[in-house]
Amino acid sequence: MAGKTAAFFDFDRTLLAENSPKLGIRYLWDMGQVSLGYVLKVIIANWFYQRNLVTETAMAKMLLSFYKGKDLAPFEAGADEYYHKIIKPHLAPNIVSRVQEHREQGHALVLISAGIRYLLRPVAEDLRFDHLICTDLKVGRGGLLTGTPHGEVCAGKTKKKAAEELAERLQINLSRSYAYGDHHSDIPLLEMVGNPHAVEPTKQLRRVAAKRGWPILTHR
Repeated sequence: MAGKTAAFFDFDRTLLAENSPKLGIRYLWDMGQVSLGYVLKVIIANWFYQRNLVTETAMAKMLLSFYKGKDLAPFEAGADEYYHKIIKPHLAPNIVSRVQEHREQGHALVLISAGIRYLLRPVAEDLRFDHLICTDLKVGRGGLLTGTPHGEVCAGKTKKKAAEELAERLQINLSRSYAYGDHHSDIPLLEMVGNPHAVEPTKQLRRVAAKRGWPILTHR
């Protein structure tokens, strides 16, 4: 039983009681920075995603297309203000308290999400996570974003693999560790640890959690 204990937290609809792309697109629309065509494309893709006809990875890649041809620097510069103004009010109180409990027990805190690094960095810093595993944006030769991920989107089995690599590097004891997720694509991550928790789960995850006796948590 040697090794550190860690707690892995998904972000969207887990630590955050909302869907961050929804909040972000609404914000960008109000700022006049997103086109009607892109918004309609997201709405249509989300319809398919909610019916499991589009994977989380495919949905994430479609959302990233917004960044094509843009400079990352202005987004990074406004990330802290965006977090405190738009994201932080929607953090899930019950799950934030779990983060605090794990910190008090000396557990390594890992924020692991398909979300983008510049958006998640302020979250990780404010809630004092020890590690951030997420999706990075690819920068093209001209210094502008390509609208694609650098490497793989941090979702599903890719998320699990990244968590396993961190665990091996830090000598984390996964059988003693915890994980929190809301979506059935998080099942590989949840299965990886000895203490999985489903948070406001999708129907598919709820069935698995009920069958395996995993605790089911609410946002509040």
